[in-house]
Order: sequence, then structure tokens, then C-alpha cells
Amino acid sequence: MISRAAPGPKSPSTSLPSRLRRLRRAELPIDTEALARFLIGATIVRDLPEGRAVARIVETEAYLPMDAAAHSFRGKTARNRTLFGRRGHAYVYYIYGNYYCFNVSAEAAGVGAGVLIRAAEPLRGLEGMRVRRPGARDRDLLRGPGRLASALAITRAEDGLDLCAAGPLWLAAPLAPRAEIVTSRRIGLTKEVDRLLRFYERGNPHVSGAKNAG
Repeated sequence: MISRAAPGPKSPSTSLPSRLRRLRRAELPIDTEALARFLIGATIVRDLPEGRAVARIVETEAYLPMDAAAHSFRGKTARNRTLFGRRGHAYVYYIYGNYYCFNVSAEAAGVGAGVLIRAAEPLRGLEGMRVRRPGARDRDLLRGPGRLASALAITRAEDGLDLCAAGPLWLAAPLAPRAEIVTSRRIGLTKEVDRLLRFYERGNPHVSGAKNAG
């Protein structure tokens, strides 16, 4: 299933503008699935002691209210409370005792839902990403949620950060028109496995998982 967006290049030029425009909360759809689509092509900005890292989101998954696969399904806890806040905040969790995953809270305050950032295209700060992901090809630096968090040094310390405000981790507007978006089933789930809530940019080599899932 394909949702067509305005035509444009597969990725923007790596010659970035000197000033990135931070996304305003009012721009973020108050709907989890719509937000997951909206974030394709948006920019992650990570400010670290060694400098700024910038990446372009190319793959997301939506986890809706009352979704049995979502962390919010059984209600609010100390671990998942960010999902129940206003949309546009970082929800970071540790999984399998091995890696972190970076999500964006969705919906209105009090409604638990979020968007998992599954993969991104590195645009700036690759040197630091390579240090944190030794031996990885540049194509694979941010290709998968665990790799993405590792390469961008995102941990539970970033949980709850406002991604629409100044800080060490925030979201910026797309640098180019969004390309064609493909919709498929989410990856690696045992619940709600048939829901078409994964979105990715067609033809982008930084997308994770099976390109034809779903």
C-alpha cells in the first residue's frame, strides 16, 4: 500500500543550511498515524560536546492508543509516562538489555501513544556516529532503532525532552520535499501484527528491515 506525497529527490543535499528551523508543536498532527507519516523527511538534530549531528528520518512506526503492541496499552507507569504527555516529546526505552529506542510522543496530553523512529539518513556528524558504531558502514549507522539511538548517543537521559524546544535533542523541518511513502506491517511484533502502521521512504538505502513487508 502506497501513499503518494509531493514529488522530490530521494534525499536532500548534504550541504545543510546554516540555520535549521525547529518544528513547532502546532505543526505536529494530533493523530499518531498522521504524525508517523509527517515525520518521514523531518530532521533529527542532536547537539553533543563534539558537535552537532543531523539526520533525516526515513522510517517510522505508529503505536496508537489502545494498541496492544504499544507500551501505553496497560496504562501510565514511571517508565512510559512520556507517552501520556503532550505530543512532541522524546520517549526513550531500553530493550532486550542491549539497546535504546527513540520515540516521539503523540496525541493530546493524557492519551498514551507514540511514534518509533526506526531509521534515518545521516547528514552531519558522521565522524562521531562512526566512533559510537565502530565497524558499521555509513549506510548502516542509523538503519534500525537500536543503531540510531546508539549512533546519536540517545539514552534514557533524553527521555522526556521537548523536541520542539531548544535543547540537546530536537526536531527540525524537512530539508526537501517528502518522497514517496510506503506503508507496511510493523516489524518484530507478536501482537497487532497485521496493522499497516510502518512507514518508510521508497528507495532509500537507509531503511531497515524487509522493504516489502506487508
